[in-house]
Amino acid sequence: MTEEILDPLIISEQQFDRARQYIHHLQSGLVDFLKQPKRVHIIHFPIEMDDCSVRTIRCYRVIHNLVFGPGKGGMRYHPDVTEEEVISLAKLMTWKCALINIPFGGAKGGVRCDVKTLSQNELRRITRRFTSELLEVIGPYTDIPAPDMYTNEQTMAWIYDTYDVLNPGRNNRPVVTGKPIELGGSLGRKEATGLGCLYVTERFLSKQLIPEISEVAGARVAIQGFGNVGQVAAQEFCRQGAKIVALSDSSGCIFAESGLNLDEVLQFKKEHGCLVGVPDTMTLTNEELIELDCDILIPAAVSNQIHGGNAHKIKARLIVEAANNPTTPAADEILYNNGVYLIPDIIANA
Repeated sequence: MTEEILDPLIISEQQFDRARQYIHHLQSGLVDFLKQPKRVHIIHFPIEMDDCSVRTIRCYRVIHNLVFGPGKGGMRYHPDVTEEEVISLAKLMTWKCALINIPFGGAKGGVRCDVKTLSQNELRRITRRFTSELLEVIGPYTDIPAPDMYTNEQTMAWIYDTYDVLNPGRNNRPVVTGKPIELGGSLGRKEATGLGCLYVTERFLSKQLIPEISEVAGARVAIQGFGNVGQVAAQEFCRQGAKIVALSDSSGCIFAESGLNLDEVLQFKKEHGCLVGVPDTMTLTNEELIELDCDILIPAAVSNQIHGGNAHKIKARLIVEAANNPTTPAADEILYNNGVYLIPDIIANA
């Protein structure tokens, strides 16, 4: 058996090539243009840590396309961030903005670091230095960062404040979205992606394509990933009557056949910082969660979680991609042939 290619750039090109078969007027020169990023910024800088040691930080900001407006895309902090991943995600932002018809282009950023090992002061210094390095790149009318994996409204506040200090005399609040309300942020921004997953799921189920699942109420739901998107999705699906049977984070997966008590889970997570150990739950691996017998599977963690090696084991009737690129092209084909419906990231988390 040929080993599946999981390179994010190759996957993004495979997805694009598959989609463009249905766009008959797309000229070959334009195809090549749309495959290439407009600009790729790779930045290194030294940061003094709390113990007075010095560490070199590697960062990226990619602008894919600005045809529809300023670049728009999250800033993720993760030890496995790569140039290829950031380029592929910037492309995805272009498609998302175009699909939902908002006046932005595609961009993405990344800082290669492990947030779990850094203090708030270290994160602040990294963020402020990265922002100062991007002064000629980001801006209210050029490129607008947003929260992403392991970043939040505090990160956006640091970016805004640094940018504003170095660009005095004008309204700089639009330089980031996802910032605190008191700095001009939008109500509901934190809940938007998880709530959007619910809305598109409800709309899909209303089409009656899966006779045994006509609505969210009563559906058995498994969610991989319990960050902001996963938590909000769990809460919103639960409010609509879904039964959340499994949740996972970096510590592992918890499962309850009769459904998890979400209030107890959230309190345990707040007190202990993890999910594993919630009373009256079974512990599973993330791989076992993916293969659970459930109605709706929501991958809300990292990419390539559903691939050619496990797609044939999927028992869910519907997959809702709350994460970016959680399903590989090889898995897409297997799921399609097996009658598993999928709401792709390009609309599910847009």
